[in-house]
Amino acid sequence: MSTQPDLLYSEEEEALRAAVRDLLTDHCDAAGVIARTESDAPHDLALWKALADGMGLAGLLVPEEQGGQGATHREAAVVLEELGRAVAPVPYLSSAVVATEALLECADDELLGRLASGRAIGVLAVGLHVAPGGAVKAVRHENGALHGELTGIADAAAADVLLVPADDGELYAVEAGAVTITAQVSLDLTRPLATVTLDGAPGRRLGAAEPAVRRALRAAAGLLASEQLGVADWSLTETVRYLKERKQFNRPVGGFQALKHRLAQLWLEVVNLRAAARNAADALSTGQDADVAVAVAQAYAAPVAVHAAEEALQLHAGIGMTWEHPIHLHLKRAKADSIAYGTAGAHREALAELVDLQAP
Repeated sequence: MSTQPDLLYSEEEEALRAAVRDLLTDHCDAAGVIARTESDAPHDLALWKALADGMGLAGLLVPEEQGGQGATHREAAVVLEELGRAVAPVPYLSSAVVATEALLECADDELLGRLASGRAIGVLAVGLHVAPGGAVKAVRHENGALHGELTGIADAAAADVLLVPADDGELYAVEAGAVTITAQVSLDLTRPLATVTLDGAPGRRLGAAEPAVRRALRAAAGLLASEQLGVADWSLTETVRYLKERKQFNRPVGGFQALKHRLAQLWLEVVNLRAAARNAADALSTGQDADVAVAVAQAYAAPVAVHAAEEALQLHAGIGMTWEHPIHLHLKRAKADSIAYGTAGAHREALAELVDLQAP
């Protein structure tokens, strides 16, 4: 028996949102994020400690008996909305969602406990571009050691432990100190990519790689839609606020009919994205039609987030083009997210297959 998805936010979820937003307002201002992207340490590990250790958010998806909070994907989605709004340079999606989901599939309580408490940051060593069900590059497992090179690994620079798929079909936990991590040029400086080189690195076997990676990437794609919603919602809100204040011909720019139409269209897109993102989070938490819900959300999310950030850039006019204004952070995050965990086109293809819709 199927139940209707619940797209609304509960009181607890709204309270969680308020707490996360307060923390980010105090500790994740735009100027600080921009300064961090220009440094050698783009990740804000102090903010991560406050989120993971102080608020216990790293363990939302982990059952209480395994050291976590025992919450669901709905709560994690709310956190990701707020992190998206702030373009926070923390490895939440990588560690608290992707790596955590892989470990839940492998039932590795020791490592799960470390990630849930925030004592360690975990990263699944699969390229950020790989869609759920996509081809995953594996390293060579030989005489108990791992050899190979993996590229496009998000947040690898912040990782304490990497979860590495090997050619024997197993997933291995590898301490970050045993591998070479080389920064790659990435468009989104708040979620840097890196190449991970394993040259005889020792690994601890966790379990079968294929189901763990599939589960992790599905959750990643589904909850990424909530981060994209946060980016889009911030872009719309800030643009409306700016157009109310900015005057031309002695009247607010936002009063001009042509701009009203553009903002109304964008508002509709963001509202629809919210429904799709909430549906994906709810489906992941209940396990009902999750594959379809995730594909729908990702087919819709990327174009909306990119459109919202582009409109924000254009409608802020000259100031929007400056490095000091945070719009470029949101536009780069939206563009990078548009190919993360599968493009919108890849998810439309997956959706067509899931609902048995034949190509013409």
